[in-house]
Amino acid sequence: MTSTAFLAAFSTFVATSLVSAAATPRKGCHTGKCNFHPSKSPQCWGDYSLSTNWYDKVPDTGVTREYWLEIQNRTEKVDGVERVVLVVNGSVPGPTIFADWGDRLVIHVHNALENNGTSIHWHGIRQNNTVQEDGVASITQCPVAPGDSITYRFKAEQYGHTWYHSHFALQAWNGVFGGIVINGPCSAPYDVDTGILFLNDWFHETTDTLWATTASTGGLPPAQNGLINGTNIYGDGGKRFETTFAAGKRHRIRLVNGAIDTHFKFMIDGHKMKVIAADLVPIKPYETDVLSIAVGQRYDVIVEADQGGGDFWLRAYPDGACSAPNEMVNDIKGIVRYDASSRQDPTSAAYVYTEDCLDEPMSKLVPYMPIDIDDASEADNFDVGFLVNTHGMFKWTLDGTDFLSDWDVPTLQQSVLDLPDFKEATNVVEVNETNAWVYFVIENGAAGLGLAHPIHLHGHDVVLLAQEANADFTATTPLQFKNPPRRDVVMLPANGFLVIGFLTDNPGVWLMHCHIGWHASQGFALQVVEREAEIPQLCDMDSLNSTCANWHHYVAEKGIIQDDSGI
Repeated sequence: MTSTAFLAAFSTFVATSLVSAAATPRKGCHTGKCNFHPSKSPQCWGDYSLSTNWYDKVPDTGVTREYWLEIQNRTEKVDGVERVVLVVNGSVPGPTIFADWGDRLVIHVHNALENNGTSIHWHGIRQNNTVQEDGVASITQCPVAPGDSITYRFKAEQYGHTWYHSHFALQAWNGVFGGIVINGPCSAPYDVDTGILFLNDWFHETTDTLWATTASTGGLPPAQNGLINGTNIYGDGGKRFETTFAAGKRHRIRLVNGAIDTHFKFMIDGHKMKVIAADLVPIKPYETDVLSIAVGQRYDVIVEADQGGGDFWLRAYPDGACSAPNEMVNDIKGIVRYDASSRQDPTSAAYVYTEDCLDEPMSKLVPYMPIDIDDASEADNFDVGFLVNTHGMFKWTLDGTDFLSDWDVPTLQQSVLDLPDFKEATNVVEVNETNAWVYFVIENGAAGLGLAHPIHLHGHDVVLLAQEANADFTATTPLQFKNPPRRDVVMLPANGFLVIGFLTDNPGVWLMHCHIGWHASQGFALQVVEREAEIPQLCDMDSLNSTCANWHHYVAEKGIIQDDSGI
């Protein structure tokens, strides 16, 4: 699509679709065996239900949802302090994408940035047999050059909520992110869908400016603020996020931790949360006062407005056990009001919490649709470490390998063209068995500097088999094979270990990395090349090569130098 054609379509979209079809969440628009109102039959979805194994069986609505996203440079006062931001369709966060379980999505992305490429990753979306749509620069595509556009096409085979974000350098944390809501069944009834609630750390300098110091020292820069759905106060500027509860009603809140390095403890004073999903996996509901949410993770919670009335703080505390210092550590807050006309600051008290940077306990994250895992006698082991290279740059490593990919020649292109063996620095793990369970043991001992890391695998939900802080993995470590937790971001505890697995049911090139943005840029990653012989037939080489050709032309003209890991 040419730039002119994109802008014409984008203008039409903003004038119509963005206001009507996309702006209002829908709880279901089909007819069939179930009543779709969530308070009456939340587990049903026509001929499908919460018990459907969505890895094998997915509805086909016959509906295509089409969106246009434009990435732009702006100067904004997100929290009252002016700085350069990168926006999606003019806002931070960008617009939420809505679909129903079984819809097809066509999303056009135009790079209107003044400089630098972009790519958009649909976080947590499995991209089943659509690896080229995963949106990771240097892995599944070349970056999209300024002035160029790309179209992503995939099916909504999961349901719940997640987010999209740039997967080019540290661009996501300058503002290139937004929400995705896929309507479907859920494991508990609710009355009001309040939509997505983003938790972010925020800096008063761009991440590009901060990168130079971070790259040379390995230290995490302190954040000046934290944002709740793209806003907070700072000094005399900015504003609080506010939402209104209807007394006696059950409110569904779709939480996303979109931070670059902050692990949050989330709570609403005076209210309990019923947790019904972890990432895009419905779970058996449980209640908690405080929710521990790692970078990249999502939780669906239902909060009953059972306090009769009043004003209450909604809080996101940076977990100091692994998060960088934040000037607003005790003031990353929004307000829940029972009366929208109230202007009072709440006087409610916070719940007590522990700084530990741990996931929610495995015992609580019980998938509603159970899957038992085959035992295995072999697993791949990886040790977390670090090094300082000959240029004085701090790098994270997995088994001694500092991950380095190439924007100009993405792994997917290398695989399809059957180029020579992958470079050692691209840290490729090849798995060619079909529908077999693969296990990774990641150990985070002294060389890991006592830090916890959120680990994200693309193209799959992982099964969480074991996870322990301040302990060593041994041959006698018990593994949970009976309906273990499934999700796409799991915490690797400090001075501990993590055992995860996935089923080789999705041919492609899939990145696995620490979701702390600084760490991914510093090389904390590997990639899985899965069932490589089947990959070429899944790819549109004309589209892949066209994006790369436009990127190569831009690089030759501007002299762009890649100074990070490429992801």
